[in-house]
Amino acid sequence: MPGAMQNVTMFEAADQARVADWLADRLAGSGAVTLPGGSTPFPILAEVIRQGGVQWNGWEVWPNDDRIVPEDHEASNTGKLRSLLEPVGARIVALNEDAAPPHFALTWLGMGPDGHIASLFPNTDPAIDAPDAVARLTPDPLPAHAPFDRITLTIPALVRTDAILFTLGGAADKRAVFAAAMRGEHDFPVARLLRAARDRDIPVTVFA
Repeated sequence: MPGAMQNVTMFEAADQARVADWLADRLAGSGAVTLPGGSTPFPILAEVIRQGGVQWNGWEVWPNDDRIVPEDHEASNTGKLRSLLEPVGARIVALNEDAAPPHFALTWLGMGPDGHIASLFPNTDPAIDAPDAVARLTPDPLPAHAPFDRITLTIPALVRTDAILFTLGGAADKRAVFAAAMRGEHDFPVARLLRAARDRDIPVTVFA
């Protein structure tokens, strides 16, 4: 699909400090952001905090998704975000099915090798025009490292944003899936989100 993804800027082989610098620049103001869970974002966020340039008390932070577990459970994204960012002044908003997510200044996403984003796994068939901003669902198959039901922002909520950031963690399999999504070669959830971002002319930055 030539020219379809001109809104995507890709950076190869960037280390965590480079991503932290980009993120600190993007968070120079105030507003609301939605952040991913998993192993990649928390060291980057810790580096942003260490740099000291972000006024976190101006930011409302929403997780992209969470596992249906108590916040003090090790699998809770909300609990980890609260532990890291509340001490520096951020307001953390836990997801619930009645939540009304705001327009985000930034949507930061990870992606799985199966092309899932947030907890929108291929089996959930996420719609670009889903009527609800938040959905409760069950991945199939359940990931072995986190076998829990999920609550997640939907594609319409994720693309209600000024900008999208992807961090792929340097994984070759993820880079291949993402590149195929940009070329329109599959219909995994990441491909659907990228189409929605393109249609809305939302800039997408990728640290691969």
